[in-house]
Amino acid sequence: MIEVNNLSFEIEGKQILKNINLKIKEGKIFGIIGPNGVGKTTLLRCLTGIYSSPSGCIIYDEQEVYDNIEVKSKIGYVADENIMQTNFKVSDILKYYRYSYKDFNEEKFNELNRTFNIPLNKYIFQLSKGMKMRLSIVLAFSINAKYLILDEPTSGLDAILKNKLLKIFIDEVIENNTTIIISSHHLNELERICDDVAILDDGIITYENSVENMKNKIRKIQVAFNEPVYEEDLDLKGIFKINKVGRVFTIITDEYDQNFVKSLRKFNPLFIEEIDLSLEDVFIYKVDKEENYEKVFK
Repeated sequence: MIEVNNLSFEIEGKQILKNINLKIKEGKIFGIIGPNGVGKTTLLRCLTGIYSSPSGCIIYDEQEVYDNIEVKSKIGYVADENIMQTNFKVSDILKYYRYSYKDFNEEKFNELNRTFNIPLNKYIFQLSKGMKMRLSIVLAFSINAKYLILDEPTSGLDAILKNKLLKIFIDEVIENNTTIIISSHHLNELERICDDVAILDDGIITYENSVENMKNKIRKIQVAFNEPVYEEDLDLKGIFKINKVGRVFTIITDEYDQNFVKSLRKFNPLFIEEIDLSLEDVFIYKVDKEENYEKVFK
């Protein structure tokens, strides 16, 4: 298990992360989502032990990650931009990994490379952005890491490779009980593979839930009443967005169940329409501070 305890982080006096607390279970895929510039990459770099924070700590199976060679050897990291020496050939990078990681599996690299088609004789600077990302991913998977931390791993990949990569993620978890943490703006992809998701906004974890629970409990409800009903009347548990146009209310709740419906029925509605929400919908409703959020979906 990975535990993030009271983690805060600042750069040049600017606070980037504010009292982050997370528990990420072993053998799960955990998604971190949020707007640009809210600290997602910084959080991932803290998780890898690249950054040290004077406040809080990150624990992998009861060991702190920072300045801990044993823990770091179990982590595969894919950055959102190339961090490899550009004047090295791919074959040189392979040699480096052979010497640096005792569990580096070149057979696994070659097997994955049959899918990703990375040319071994080219220099890193000759590779496209997508090809560099392919290389980073294949290398991360080839060290037989117990933990994979991936920052925008599908960036620069075409639709076919993205689909294959998502399947590889799932297979890695099933076959090796690997724990995967992914930050991505491609929420439809995360919805397909993640067990749990957290929203990071302005350096704070503002929402955390399992994808399964989100699908069961979060609903968009449209309801109309024959008699006058006001927003303050609908003070029901779990409502975090409510809007009214004419006699029709649009309600977003994360506590949807039969008791919620029963509470609505006390007001004798003309109709109640339930609409499932995607992860992208939930993200917009949770993060968007504007009152006219409904326009996003028109």
